[in-house]
Amino acid sequence: MKDISTLSPDIKHLLTVDQAWTYKIVPEKYNSDGLYLLIDENKSSLDIKSELEIILGKKIKFNSISTDEIEKHLNINYPRANQNINEVSFIQLSIKDGNFLENLVREAQNLRSSDIHIEVYDDKCRIRFRVDGQLIERHKINKTEYPTLINKIKIEAKCDISEKRLPQDGRIRFTSNNSRIDIRVSILPTLYGEKVVLRLLGNDATHIDILKLGFNNEELERYQLAIQKPHGIILISGPTGSGKTTTLYATLKLLNKSKSNILTIEDPIEYTLDGVNQVQLKDEIGLTYTEALRTFLRQDPDVIMLGEIRDADTAQMAIRAALTGHMVLSTIHTNSAWGTISRLIDMGVAPYLLANTINLSVAQRLVRILCPQCKKSENYNCIELPKQFQSVAITKQFKPVGCNHCYFTGYKGRKAVYEVINITKELTESIKEQKSSISDYCKINKINTLAENVLNLFKNGETSLEEIYPYLINEN
Repeated sequence: MKDISTLSPDIKHLLTVDQAWTYKIVPEKYNSDGLYLLIDENKSSLDIKSELEIILGKKIKFNSISTDEIEKHLNINYPRANQNINEVSFIQLSIKDGNFLENLVREAQNLRSSDIHIEVYDDKCRIRFRVDGQLIERHKINKTEYPTLINKIKIEAKCDISEKRLPQDGRIRFTSNNSRIDIRVSILPTLYGEKVVLRLLGNDATHIDILKLGFNNEELERYQLAIQKPHGIILISGPTGSGKTTTLYATLKLLNKSKSNILTIEDPIEYTLDGVNQVQLKDEIGLTYTEALRTFLRQDPDVIMLGEIRDADTAQMAIRAALTGHMVLSTIHTNSAWGTISRLIDMGVAPYLLANTINLSVAQRLVRILCPQCKKSENYNCIELPKQFQSVAITKQFKPVGCNHCYFTGYKGRKAVYEVINITKELTESIKEQKSSISDYCKINKINTLAENVLNLFKNGETSLEEIYPYLINEN
């Protein structure tokens, strides 16, 4: 029997999600002979054959498979977030449908997607979703309809529909079922047309809880101690999409008291938090991080949050704000918590100023967690790990399998992993001396690196070797 676990979107679109689940059928192939469907062996194909031929307008042929197999194929190709009929989890996309964009966004939300990629190539157009950090193809679009789709998005995002040669950015706001979602729109001209990426921004920060982010007890204690200080800088480092902003908002939620004046400058504003004064960055009119910081210092702030330290001017202004008695929170792109120090010094920040202002440096990553319903235990072979980690006491490992609960990906959700370094008097001297490594200090003070923390997840059976391996080989 042909393996259809990776059906192409054009085959999937022969059925809607309701049709597939109602009749317990999955398309196998379609040619001049008709539409071949796999059907649950416990359902009578004779009873529904004529009905489906009328509904689908095609000649139908059936192949029976077991109930377990049909369930597997349905969950892979027509995944449903839940059984709520008001939810849309897999739609048959129609550009002519006035609600197509809203339906697409709701589908992405149900699948816990962070981004929607709409792309055009020489011979096809497709839509992909990023789920748990991985891109999966969901839809194909007729190339003749692609310009109509792009123009509708441009109109919703208040972009110029006549401009097709330059990149554009915009925002779309949807309100549905008493919930609001903001979407950041990025349009990029490519060889065959314009590519669009829609970033889905969770609008409400009230659900974010610092206790549930992934800190272990020691890290959480060090972190909370640092944010209780009246002034200084707290920096979160990591690549794009590693959860840095979520950590900052969990911090703001703790600091957000009636007696505090909190100001943020962000690009974009990903969450809203009642009681926090949030400013959207607008480079095109001169509202940069540096200019916003200058104004913030005249607004009598207690806490300032910068979306990102991108350049030397912003770094210098952040140092100045901390020196004048303010708490400054920000993010920066570095590979490790101590690497943040070197990066700021390279930006021109004087080591003695940095030593006197930085309270805490944190590095973080997001690691996919194995689905607890289907993960499989296997014997562990230490040679599979890099040499420096082969002595770690691990007796077994878990691998992804796939089931109905995780759409047969083997993973369900992600967890933040941290490297938390409090800047003590000893480290203050290390900063002044511009030491490139503090590995001995970390070992003596039992400060886990990112590699050690992801290895603990593997050791505890929460994730797989393939998921943590990239973090282990990057360990210096």
